[in-house]
Amino acid sequence: MKSYKIALIPGDGIGTEVLDGGWRVLTAASERFGFRLQSQTFPWSCDYYLQHGRMMPDDGIEQLRAFDAIYLGAVGWPARVPDSVSLHGLLLPIRKAFDLYVNSRPHRLLDGVEGPLRAGGFDILCIRENTEGEYSGAGGRVHMATPNEVAVETSVFTRRGVERILRYGFEMARTRKRRLASVTKSNAQKHSMVFWDEVTDALAAEYPDVEVTRYHVDAIAARFVTHPQTLDVVVATNLFGDILTDIGAAIQGGLGFAASANVNPEGGVPSMFEPVHGSAPDIAGRGIANPLATIWAGALMLEHLGEASAAQAIVRAIEDVTRQRRVRTPDLGGQATTEEVAQAVIAVLKT
Repeated sequence: MKSYKIALIPGDGIGTEVLDGGWRVLTAASERFGFRLQSQTFPWSCDYYLQHGRMMPDDGIEQLRAFDAIYLGAVGWPARVPDSVSLHGLLLPIRKAFDLYVNSRPHRLLDGVEGPLRAGGFDILCIRENTEGEYSGAGGRVHMATPNEVAVETSVFTRRGVERILRYGFEMARTRKRRLASVTKSNAQKHSMVFWDEVTDALAAEYPDVEVTRYHVDAIAARFVTHPQTLDVVVATNLFGDILTDIGAAIQGGLGFAASANVNPEGGVPSMFEPVHGSAPDIAGRGIANPLATIWAGALMLEHLGEASAAQAIVRAIEDVTRQRRVRTPDLGGQATTEEVAQAVIAVLKT
């Protein structure tokens, strides 16, 4: 029997609640499909920061290196710890240390879910560059707290980084509808974004079977709303991908459905899987958070580990639950708890 070691990081707020529900769904799937999941929970969070002065211990990355994958709930509690501290103390170091350069986020409207748009039938896979670009952290501030203060934030785009994320997008497009949208703002940013466009064009010559369309980020943001069904694989920079996938979450029914995979396709390190939503301190502890994004992220994790049948079964179970429209958390107009939704998915899995 195959066995996988999973690092669980519940994090903050509703992260602890949704991760618990997601893990029980994954455990049920492992029992049905004949593999074993072994877990270790790490308490790294804003509470941990307040106790220890850091989001994770100095050897945190080395502790995680021994695992096959990382399953994350949510990180952040701005009223206690600034987001700039929590994000740069846990999530970004994990992405960069393990070179998880692909952030993959699926956006489609599940049966039984009413999105805000008249359009339906869309199935978008957003591929976001995850380790450099606008979130490189290069820059600084001088003359702080004076009238002459200056803040500089420098985006870093390397040929290796841009080429590999675009190539991954082309490969994904070949497994789908063979359409790729490359996102920049090259009419305004004449260095980094023109460079991205040039790399896109060079790679397109290697993939003549993939239809490539270049979009400016504002234009494709509008297309997400007006014509989402015309999009298939979307490849974007770190910042642009971050923004576009929140639009994608909105049109698929809300952040409660938005799952995310942080992946190093070359392997050899643990990839990380998480819901897109945050820690939602306003509803934390009430047991009413929608766990479906976390459960879907768990399915992405199983797919990455090679358990495709189990992953597909989980997604089908999620869609069966949404189709029935009986078990809904308050974000969907219902009164079900996080626990009740997770149990509903498990019940479908066991049938």
